[in-house]
Amino acid sequence: MLLPNRSTILATLAGLTLTALMLPSAWALDDEAQVAKDEGMRLYNAHQRSLSTPYLEKAAEAGDVEAMYYLGEVNRLRHMGMNQAALDWYYQAAQHGDPHAMLRLFDGGACELGDVCPQNGDDWPQAALEITLPKAEAGDLESMAALYDIYFYVEDPDEDEAMKWLRRAAEAGNVESMNLLGEIARNDEEGYANDTERLEAAEPWFREAAEAGYAPAMNNIAAVLSNLERYEEAREWRVKSSEAGHINGRRWIAACNIVPTLRDFKDLCRGALEPDPALGWAILLAIKEEVPGSYPDQNLNIYREHVTSEQREEGEQMLDEWLNLEPPLSYFPEKFGP
Repeated sequence: MLLPNRSTILATLAGLTLTALMLPSAWALDDEAQVAKDEGMRLYNAHQRSLSTPYLEKAAEAGDVEAMYYLGEVNRLRHMGMNQAALDWYYQAAQHGDPHAMLRLFDGGACELGDVCPQNGDDWPQAALEITLPKAEAGDLESMAALYDIYFYVEDPDEDEAMKWLRRAAEAGNVESMNLLGEIARNDEEGYANDTERLEAAEPWFREAAEAGYAPAMNNIAAVLSNLERYEEAREWRVKSSEAGHINGRRWIAACNIVPTLRDFKDLCRGALEPDPALGWAILLAIKEEVPGSYPDQNLNIYREHVTSEQREEGEQMLDEWLNLEPPLSYFPEKFGP
C-alpha cells in the first residue's frame, strides 16, 4: 500500500497544512507528556508498536517532534508502506524540521503522488539537506549524523560526502555514528561478515561506542570478540549490554544458564560462567513478561526440557529480581531503518 487516492490526499492536505501551521514549535514537555513519551518509546523499542500509539500521540500533541516521527514509523511499519496516518505524522514532523521524516515522505512518493511537498519546492531530500547542513556545520551532532542518510537521497548521491559527515559525527562523539562505522567495516556486500580482517577493523569503532555506554555497540562488540575467539571479553560485554537494556544480552544470560552445551548454543555460550538453570529460567520468564512475543513457543519448549520442576519453581521465586529493571529492555531499532 502506498498512498490513498489523489483526491483524498488533497482534501486532507488543506486541513493538514492549517493544523501544522497552528502546531506549537517543539518545546520541553510537561511531566505528564514526558511520562507518556517515555512509555510510548519503551513500547516502540520493545516492538510493541500498536500499544505505543496513544502514548506517543499525547507527546506529539504537546509538540514533541520525535514522537511525531515515530508515529509515522508505527503506521508505516504496521501497514507495510505509507498510509494516510503515516503521511500525516511524517508531514507534521517535517514541518518542524525533522530530516528523516522528509526522507520518509520522499520514499512514499508524497510530493509526486499526493502534492505533499516542501514549502518552497518539490524535492524533500533537498529540503532535508538545506535545513540540516547549516546545523551540522554549526556542530550539531544529530545533524552531522543525519547527513549520512541525506547525501544518499539527494539528486546526485554523494557517498564520499556522506562518509565524511558520518566520520565527523563519530569523531565528535555521536555513538550511533561510531556504531554504524563499525557495521560498515564489518559487513561485506552480502551483509554480516566473519572475516578476521573486517572484524578487527570494526572492533575499535564498536569499542568506542560501547565504552561510551551505547548498548547496540556493546552487543556488536560482544559478537565480534566471540568470532575472534576472545570469549571471556565477549562475555563481559554481553553482560554489560544486558545491564544497558539490550534484549540480546539478557537472552544470552538466560540461554547460557539453561542450555550452554546444546549444539545450537555451544559456541554462543563459550566464556559463560557456570550455568544456573534456575537463574536462567527466572531471567527468561522476566523477558517473556516484559517483552511479550520475545520467545517463540518452540524455544520455550526447548528451554523447559532442560530445567527441572524444582529449578523452575526456584526461578519463579527470583522472577521479580529481573523484572522491569532500568533501563527497560529494548531491541534498539534504528531510527531510520528498513
